[in-house]
Amino acid sequence: MPTYCFRTDDGEIVERPFRMGESPRRIRLDDGRVATRDIQAEHLPRRAGGGWPIVCYASGVHPDQAQDLRDHFRKHGLNVTVTDGGDPVYENAQQRKRALRCRGLHDRAGYD
Repeated sequence: MPTYCFRTDDGEIVERPFRMGESPRRIRLDDGRVATRDIQAEHLPRRAGGGWPIVCYASGVHPDQAQDLRDHFRKHGLNVTVTDGGDPVYENAQQRKRALRCRGLHDRAGYD
């Protein structure tokens, strides 16, 4: 799922994943504040290349399989954190590339 940026009234940028085409114009945060979608922030360079570490929802697994994925990475000598929700957290592009390759996945948009 793509990640969309939302800006609060005080300027904080919040990122949330939504299915493509289903991103709302506004979201309500847990603390009650409202944030409006900020398309310009979605195209800032920090997101394209300098936003490490990243949580990769696309290469995630079901929460019930999170420990299996941790074990798989450990077995192959990769130190990749996996959230309780089953999403890998990549520290840099090289780690991400190795982890995807280890699982037989390839990111066609990964430019490598």
